[in-house]
Amino acid sequence: MLDEAGSLDCRVVIDAKRSLEDVLRLLSDLPHTDHIRRQVLAVHNQLEGMHDLKRSAGAKVSFRSANWSSATR
Repeated sequence: MLDEAGSLDCRVVIDAKRSLEDVLRLLSDLPHTDHIRRQVLAVHNQLEGMHDLKRSAGAKVSFRSANWSSATR
């Protein structure tokens, strides 16, 4: 994943994705962890979706509220 300048929201999401990538690498060395790896990957994909949303909508989207409301509301 490439580094990119962005908001604090993006930085937090990027850091969380990197942490999950580390977890996936560690779990790959353990037997019988396929189901856990799938769950971790699903969370990673959800974070990637959040990151895509933030990249496309920018300041209009804030992850600081429980409902990810638009900053212009």
